[in-house]
Amino acid sequence: MDFTDKTVWITGASSGIGEALAKAFAEQGAHIILSGRRVQALETVAADISTDTLLLPFETTDYDALPAKVAEAKKWKGRVDVLVNNAGISQRSLALDTDPNVHHQIVNVDLLAPIWLTQLLLPHMISAGGGHIVGISSVAGRIGVPLRTAYCAAKHGLIGYMDALRAETETRHNIHVTNILPGSIRTDVSRNALTKDGSKRDKSDAVIDNGMEPAECARQILEAVANKVPELIIAEGPELMLAQLRHSDPEKLFEMTAGLGAQIAEKYEAGDDD
Repeated sequence: MDFTDKTVWITGASSGIGEALAKAFAEQGAHIILSGRRVQALETVAADISTDTLLLPFETTDYDALPAKVAEAKKWKGRVDVLVNNAGISQRSLALDTDPNVHHQIVNVDLLAPIWLTQLLLPHMISAGGGHIVGISSVAGRIGVPLRTAYCAAKHGLIGYMDALRAETETRHNIHVTNILPGSIRTDVSRNALTKDGSKRDKSDAVIDNGMEPAECARQILEAVANKVPELIIAEGPELMLAQLRHSDPEKLFEMTAGLGAQIAEKYEAGDDD
């Protein structure tokens, strides 16, 4: 896994999987472009990285600002070898209760923003002779997970876009595409999730708190990128089993998720969101 002198651009790099990826790529010799909204958090991440770093803060849905950010990223080392579309936001609310604006915001952040950034960078990668684009989707991008209708829609869509992009660019332009489908990783994804009215949830889930360490998730992602793996599910136990059932036995999957969804919906409709 030698990424010496490669330039890796990571969105959502201020914490969680993005932070772990920045450190992991740097340990393999890569120069790192750190993007996110929180400048101070990005500075903290950069302080722990020994290779060259460029702080490139921006709001992923500020589409008017993105062309200049792409130009700056390309100018820094002359090219971007790897783009990791990692920035995103989750959800914890029933579809029945959720304001449509919440669906709009999540799809905008988790699907349209990475598509927009990828589209802007794509011509530069083609002119440079190739590259690698990574989409951080989710197990929820393969199966329908209760309380995450908007999140599932966005993460399913990201996989579809990346798969189609791979078909167009891998052989023709030497641009490889890797979809990553994490399960429960020990991050703040649940605390930062949006509730039915768009407010921040501010509490975690036990399954997240007991999940995989971000550093281990990052190690597996690096290995997948190094080996040009098209898709990797990073999950264990029931989450991995459910993701695999989507192809091996979808009827069983739908039956299981329907039962789980009914239990969760009953709780939420009764006002119990724990």
